[in-house]
Amino acid sequence: MEITRLFNRYVPKEAIHVYSVDESFLQLDGTARLWGEAYAVAEQIKDELEREFQLPCSIGIGPNMLMAKLALDLEAKKTGIALWTYEDVPKKLWPVRPLREMWGIGSRLERRLNNLGIFSVGQLANYDLKKLEEKFGIIGNQLYYHAWGVDLSEIGAPIMEGQISFGRSQILLRDYKKEEEIRCVILEMCEEVARRAREHRMAGRTISLGIGYSADEGGGGFHRARTVGEPTNVTADLYHVCLGLLILVPDRFMQLDLFDPNRWKKRGSGMPWTASAGNTVLDRCSGPCPTRRPERGGSAPG
Repeated sequence: MEITRLFNRYVPKEAIHVYSVDESFLQLDGTARLWGEAYAVAEQIKDELEREFQLPCSIGIGPNMLMAKLALDLEAKKTGIALWTYEDVPKKLWPVRPLREMWGIGSRLERRLNNLGIFSVGQLANYDLKKLEEKFGIIGNQLYYHAWGVDLSEIGAPIMEGQISFGRSQILLRDYKKEEEIRCVILEMCEEVARRAREHRMAGRTISLGIGYSADEGGGGFHRARTVGEPTNVTADLYHVCLGLLILVPDRFMQLDLFDPNRWKKRGSGMPWTASAGNTVLDRCSGPCPTRRPERGGSAPG
C-alpha cells in the first residue's frame, strides 16, 4: 500500500495496475512535463524506493504493457532499468528461446509450438498467422502479435458495454503449502470480484476457480466451474462455491506447493482465480440486486 502511494505521486490511481505482490504497471502518458521522460521517472522511482523502503527494484519501460514486462523480465532484471521500443523487437525479442522465457507462454504451450517447428520468438513472429489461428484460435492471434511486440490492452480500462464476466488473478511471492492460507487468498479475491460486480449492478451464476502450480512442483493445475441457481454478487456466496470447487479437485491434482519465490521466471506459477459468467448468466440488475448484509470493500447494493 505504501509503495502504491509512492507511485501515486507520479501518476493517478487509475494509471496504476498492481500485477502481483511485487510488480506493478504504471501508465506515464501525459506526465513528461511534470516529471520528465519515462526513463528519468523510472530513475526517480527506483531511487525513492531504495531510499524510503530500502527496496532494490528493476524497471522495464515500453510502449505498452507487454513490452514493458518483456523489458523487465529479459533485460532490467540484470541491468536495473531497461527501455524497449518497437525497433528493438527484432534484435531483443526475436532471439529469445526457449519460448517459455517469453511472458505469456508456459511449458505446455511451448511444447505445442515446438511441435509446429517454432522454437524462438522470431520463428513465431514469422509463422503463418492463419495457421496459428486455426491451431490455437484467438490465442494464436495473440501469440503472433505479441511476437511483434503488439499489445492493445489498457491499464485500468473501464467496464465495457456487453462485458460478461468479472475476474481476479494473483501471483504470490512464496509457496503456499497450507490449505488455510489458500482459503484466505481465495476469500480476498472473492471480495474483490463481488465488489466490482456490485459497483456495476451486475450478478452472475457461473463461478470458476483455477489454480496453477510452479514448474518445479510438476506444473499443471486445474480449472473448475459451477453454476448456481440464482445470480449473486455476494462475497460469501462466491467463497462458498470456490471452497466447494477446491474440495472437488482429485488428490492427484491437489499440489499445495504452489510457488517457488526464487524463480521469478516461472510466470505460470501463479494462482489465477476468476469468477466468470457466460452471456446467459451474468445479468445487470433491473430491480434490487441481491443483498444480505453490507460487505467489506463496498456497500450493499440497494
